[in-house]
Amino acid sequence: MSSEVVARRDAKKLVRSPSGLRMVPEHRAFGSPFGLEEPQWVPDKECPRCMQCDTKFDFLTRKHHCRRCGKCFCDKCCSQKVALPRMCFVDPVRQCGPCALVSHKEAEFYDKQLRVLLGGATFLVTFGNSEKSETMVCRLSNNQRYLLLDGDSRYEIDFAYISTVQILTEGFPPGGGNARATGMSLQYTVPGVEGVTQLKLTAGEDANASRRQSTAWLVAMHKAAKLLYESRDQ
Repeated sequence: MSSEVVARRDAKKLVRSPSGLRMVPEHRAFGSPFGLEEPQWVPDKECPRCMQCDTKFDFLTRKHHCRRCGKCFCDKCCSQKVALPRMCFVDPVRQCGPCALVSHKEAEFYDKQLRVLLGGATFLVTFGNSEKSETMVCRLSNNQRYLLLDGDSRYEIDFAYISTVQILTEGFPPGGGNARATGMSLQYTVPGVEGVTQLKLTAGEDANASRRQSTAWLVAMHKAAKLLYESRDQ
């Protein structure tokens, strides 16, 4: 893929919305699959009272809209300003209590796990029912839109066409705890091609830094899949 095409995919622009400044993709088609659309604000005339504590709005009690859900609240119920990268806001924005809690939980993905996905990891990759596997580096593209697989051959899978993601695990560690992630199975469609393609990623057996990196990548991918499904259900 030419550098010009890559630059076009990753290009962004600064826009101003009623909720604040946003750094969005220049071309909507290349937006992050984890993103959320800005909600429609509940019209002022339809919310004479706070939608959480039922306080009546007046000259002293102002109304505020949560940037994540669009509902109307008093300052006490909507005072937190929290980062909201899923809507591409440049700065932290005002959110109600429940929405702020969700945004705080998502911060771990954007602060830690997204970096792991962008950094990539090495896996044995198997397509469909093939008995042949190829060692490839798997990573997320900079615009978070594509799953890139690099080895002797190269593949690019659009997240928008991934239908199923399943993390493969084995056993339980001594003393209890969670099962260890060993691989991932995913299904996706290819535009213009009938049927569903299956892909399996398997982490290497060596217990070194490479294996730990692969395991961390799988855990991050599991979280990414949850965000992907949430975005589709919006």
